[in-house]
Amino acid sequence: MISALAAADLRERVLRGVRPLDALLPENGWNHDDMRLLIGAGVRRPAAVLVALINRDDGLNVLLTRRTDDLNHHAGQVSFPGGAIDAGDANAIAAALRETHEEIGVDHGLIEPIGYLDTFETISSYRITPVVAWLDAGYHAVPNPREVAEVFEVPLAHFLDPSKKHVVRMSYQGRERDIHEFWYAGQRIWGATAAMLLNFVQRLEIALP
Repeated sequence: MISALAAADLRERVLRGVRPLDALLPENGWNHDDMRLLIGAGVRRPAAVLVALINRDDGLNVLLTRRTDDLNHHAGQVSFPGGAIDAGDANAIAAALRETHEEIGVDHGLIEPIGYLDTFETISSYRITPVVAWLDAGYHAVPNPREVAEVFEVPLAHFLDPSKKHVVRMSYQGRERDIHEFWYAGQRIWGATAAMLLNFVQRLEIALP
């Protein structure tokens, strides 16, 4: 079972599975065809999130946040730290590090980017670049109360276990579509965040020896 792999083996799998930092990323997200049917083929605003991995004694954990309940968009949802790539950001990595510091107070000196997942498009017309990175286990999160209600970790093995993945049927603008979700310790992880985690899982499966 993938979930039984030692942390060192999983770390090696992660390094093989991510796109290299010098890779040329596709212009369109891996779900572009689906989004084109839902929202058209208009311009997608570039964004970036940080998929931070923490090495714990019992394995690798993924850092996630829960948004505050009074935000205008994605209120109360679980997400990775991140946001739109601003004009002052050199690239997706710079944007992900900046947003992580702004949202949860973690300094970029504790973060070591190692690669990317595949870009992902959202119904809100963003094209997200997920930046995968090691996060120092001694980090201390200080959530920005205007944006983040909670910071927590989930074992990466949880997402690698097929029994933890669920599919729900939802309607968007009259079109039925399948939405993936995970549950962990009472937290519902769904939507774009779950989709990016599933892409991560797929890349790790491809990286099997």
